[in-house]
Amino acid sequence: MVKHESEKSRFVIEQDGKESVLDYVVSGSTVNFTHTYVPFRLRGKGLAEELVSAGLTWAKDESLDITASCSYVKKFL
Repeated sequence: MVKHESEKSRFVIEQDGKESVLDYVVSGSTVNFTHTYVPFRLRGKGLAEELVSAGLTWAKDESLDITASCSYVKKFL
């Protein structure tokens, strides 16, 4: 389950005591997704895609312009 930690500007999935994270920065009416990280042992389970999907849905709901300096997120734009 994806949690939005807006005070830390990130989306998080906690699993097996580890955190998978999608970080972002909001500037004016634009959000830049800057970094996606999934711990090695949790890779291949679709967690990064789940994080990006939640982040993009949130950005669209907030009517933000979307950019990505994270290469993983760029694949979804």
